[in-house]
Amino acid sequence: MTPASAPKTVQQHIDETPFWPDGTPVSQVPLTGMQWRIWLLAAAGKFFEGMVVFLTGVALPLMAREFELDGVGHGLVGAAPLAGILFGATLLGGLADRIGRKPLFVGEMFLFVAFLVAIAVTPNLPLLVIFLFGMGLALGADYPTAHMMISEAIPSRVRGKLVIGAFGFQALGAIFGVAVGVLVLSQEPDLAAWRWMYAVAIIPGLAVAIGRIYVPESANWLMAHGDIGPAQKSLTRLLRRDPPYPDQLNIAPPPATFGSRTTGYAALFSRRNRRATIFASLPWFLQDLGTYGIGIFTPTILAATLGHSVVKSGSVAQIVHGDMAAAKGTAMIDVLLIVGIVVAVLLADRVGRVRLQVAGFVGCAAGLSIAALSGAFSGTTQLVLIFAGFMLFNFMTNMGPNAQTYLIAGEVFPTHLRGKGAGFAASFAKIGAVATAFLFPVLLLDLGQGTVLGILIATSLIGALVTWRYRIDTRGIDLDTLHDDG
Repeated sequence: MTPASAPKTVQQHIDETPFWPDGTPVSQVPLTGMQWRIWLLAAAGKFFEGMVVFLTGVALPLMAREFELDGVGHGLVGAAPLAGILFGATLLGGLADRIGRKPLFVGEMFLFVAFLVAIAVTPNLPLLVIFLFGMGLALGADYPTAHMMISEAIPSRVRGKLVIGAFGFQALGAIFGVAVGVLVLSQEPDLAAWRWMYAVAIIPGLAVAIGRIYVPESANWLMAHGDIGPAQKSLTRLLRRDPPYPDQLNIAPPPATFGSRTTGYAALFSRRNRRATIFASLPWFLQDLGTYGIGIFTPTILAATLGHSVVKSGSVAQIVHGDMAAAKGTAMIDVLLIVGIVVAVLLADRVGRVRLQVAGFVGCAAGLSIAALSGAFSGTTQLVLIFAGFMLFNFMTNMGPNAQTYLIAGEVFPTHLRGKGAGFAASFAKIGAVATAFLFPVLLLDLGQGTVLGILIATSLIGALVTWRYRIDTRGIDLDTLHDDG
């Protein structure tokens, strides 16, 4: 039994701890089966994103030969899914504030599967670019929606740990995508292998889409729209335990300012929300410049360093061999993404988001500096410096800005603007990702590897400064308290 209490917000009910028969509170809030289900289904979306976006780097040499891609073609293929994420996060993700979190949570995954099927059978380059864009559109909607489904369903004290833990599946997906590329190439060593790489995710994606149908709507969102009865039912389903607690759900009514709140995108730039918008968006943009540039084109850089850059002149067998060698090297480097996420999970609710993000940006600059030094050497020394630099970069970006920017964007906005705010931040960030994916291969040819890495070093250091200047501490706060009328 829990002591009788005054009406509580949805989040206060979620944060409520059980009591022993003598009235002593339990030290922490155990998660329910439904809370874990929501977390796993949201994490699956990040896994698929990491898999298919970073898989593009492995598939690109094969696509290049099949469709005879030039530098612009390479850029279009690399940028298409990221451009889709850019538009999807705002255009579709923003709908989560209007029609609810769950409809987007379900619909975006079915959309993702449909475009995967289309990519696997696409006959030409224009359709490939369109389908990659559509796939990104679905993944973009998942950016804010998956975050909100988790953060609005779990206790405040572990929100950072679980949101970043789910985001960490992006890194697992990236490694899995590279592994799939290697496996498919070993079993199907021809130009059509890239189609099977994308097809691998179709059936798992469909299973996740169906699973998402059976989760409840966010009670926070329902309360923000004045639907107290449905919110009560949703919260009851979310917190179902055996033995049950809380014994009774007594949800506090919406604030008196409910009817007068501004809900359009203009509210993100109001005096009250402008700082949050800058803090959520600009560091994420600067982080994506490096993360996607390095992430997508690591196989290309390694192939050139290893002497396997034979996309135009080599035979199909040479292309496959070089692609496999670069993919294996990429997989080794990407392992540090996992290590970085593990450290972020352990420290996000202890050290805090801001400190980890600043330290991560500085560490990214250090890693890129080491990689840039490789240009002054040759042979084994050059290869060691590239590996060491990229591995440090991957560790620091996932410990810091790659994880923390995602977490922060879903925390700093009030409930009625959270979808729009997180979606706008993700979209703004993907402007940097698209620009990098499109321009990176061109700049590598025109400016050289050292100059391009130097630019990314500068943007990482600027990211640290912007983070500290506009910092907002969201560690452990009750998201229901962010209810200003914007």
